[in-house]
Amino acid sequence: MSTRTWESLTIPAAGTYNLDAAHTRIGFVVKHMMVSKVRGHFDTFSGSVTIAENPLESSAEVSIQADTINTGAPDRDGHLRSDDFLAADKYPQITFRSTRVVGHSGDEFTVVGDLTIRDVTKEVELKVEYGGAGTNPWGQAVWGFSISTEFDREEFGLTWNQALETGGVLVGKKVKIEIEGEANPAA
Repeated sequence: MSTRTWESLTIPAAGTYNLDAAHTRIGFVVKHMMVSKVRGHFDTFSGSVTIAENPLESSAEVSIQADTINTGAPDRDGHLRSDDFLAADKYPQITFRSTRVVGHSGDEFTVVGDLTIRDVTKEVELKVEYGGAGTNPWGQAVWGFSISTEFDREEFGLTWNQALETGGVLVGKKVKIEIEGEANPAA
């Protein structure tokens, strides 16, 4: 892999890199009944990162198939695909497109961009941890990353909920996104 040194980090050369779906997980965590957490992920997505000569001018975009939501419980997944939540039939894509890198410290970058769910677009801030670059055993260039953010699902029209007899609600408002992944040079 062609790499370079930038501010003591060994980073990939400038260029476009595609997410490696076999080595990337787009996951989420939501509070359930105010006492536990439900975790899930999306099975189908695509995306790319364009690393600029000046890494602080880099950009990224991701498209997620909303109907591939997977929490390991088919009934719950069906409910999450319904009009109560993602309305996956009407809004098949969840998208993110970065607008700017607003800072960094060491291997951690702060990236701001537009997240669109159910045709509602809101600006979100991602914490991106650069994991390093190398070449896998088959000679393919690869670099890794971890990304996290949190947002209020109700801002995107995901307002369904149910009050609990003990107080509180069935589904938490905050959604935490956790992405672990790798990217390879675009062909």
